[in-house]
Order: sequence, then C-alpha cells, then structure tokens
Amino acid sequence: MKADIIYKYFTKLTDNQKAKFERLEELYKDWNQKINVVSRKDIDELYLRHVLHSLGIVKVQEFKDGAEIIDVGTGGGFPGIPLAIMFPNVKFTLVDAIGKKIKVVQEVVDGLGLTNVTAHHTRVEDLPGQFDFIVSRAVAAMPTFVHWTKGKIKKDSVHDRRNGILYLKGGDLTEELKGYRNIEEFNLSAFFDEDFFETKKVVYLPQKYNGK
Repeated sequence: MKADIIYKYFTKLTDNQKAKFERLEELYKDWNQKINVVSRKDIDELYLRHVLHSLGIVKVQEFKDGAEIIDVGTGGGFPGIPLAIMFPNVKFTLVDAIGKKIKVVQEVVDGLGLTNVTAHHTRVEDLPGQFDFIVSRAVAAMPTFVHWTKGKIKKDSVHDRRNGILYLKGGDLTEELKGYRNIEEFNLSAFFDEDFFETKKVVYLPQKYNGK
C-alpha cells in the first residue's frame, strides 16, 4: 500500500483516517483521467509529492479542534484535503479561482465523506470571513500572496503560535523573503527522509510583521 509512507511518519492515525488516506489514490486517479489536475508523473507518486508534502505543515503546526483554516489556491485539494483528514474537528475552506479544479476537490471531498471541508470557486479576495491560519502550496511569490490574503487572518490566536500564513515552498527563498523580519523557515528534510524534501520548506509568516 503506497499510503504506508504516511504511516511511517504519522503513527497515531485512526482506522478511519487510514481508510481515507488509502482511498485518495483511487479517487484522484479516477478524476484525473477526466479533469487533469495532477501531472501524470505526480499521480504515480501522489502520496510522496502531494499527500506527505501537504502533511509537512502538521510537523510545524498542529491545529486545535474548532480552528478555521483556509487553503488558498488549493488546486486539486493540496494541502487542504490531507490536512482535513488529519484534523477532522477543524474546519477547512478550500478556494481556487479555476472551476474545474474545485469540481475535482468537491468530488474527492464527497468521495471521502469529509464533513469538515467546504470548497469555493472564487478568488480569496472575494471570499468573506477570517481564519486562524492560511495554508497554501507555492501559488505565488510571498509578497503577492500576502497582498491577496490581506485581512483574512483573525486577530485573536487560540494556538501557541500566532495566527498567520503557513506556506509550502521550495528552493532558495532569500530574495523573495528579504522584506519580512520575523518570518520562520522549517526545512522538511528535518522531518522526512526522502530526497524529494531536500529543498522543500514550510514558511511561517505571523499575522503582525514588520516590512511589506
């Protein structure tokens, strides 16, 4: 079972969570033939390149029951869907401006029976509401992303870490992040052994920051 790579790093999953993770491949392969949202190469390595990568956020921040998280530019549902499986008592809002991607997201959510996810075909700027954390996977350079999501983070934090952005990015981010003083970078290679994660990071930007 390819989902074993998840169990290698997350050892306390319930049978229900395992069943949902194992169902992901079948659902994505089926829908990807109809609407291509994951590259052909990546669909064969779904659990490594998409599911486990998404769960890198969990190694940095666990979400408390009742928290509200928004996944901006979710694409085919990453990182939002794996995170929603991991945190069944957390409310996830998945947003993408491309309708066919949100259609796949909704079908996967329905197929898994996830009741803690809502999917929206819209731009984040046009979506009302505020959230504890914004998550995303490299949909834009950080300054652009911060601009898109301005005003979307709740002021009052219920987690030990201040509310903010948790962003999955790769490569040398020195230039892109130089305008932010209290940003934190977490190398996923510290948590996962696979070569794929050598240059992958979770970037955390707290809500109140100096700079841009």
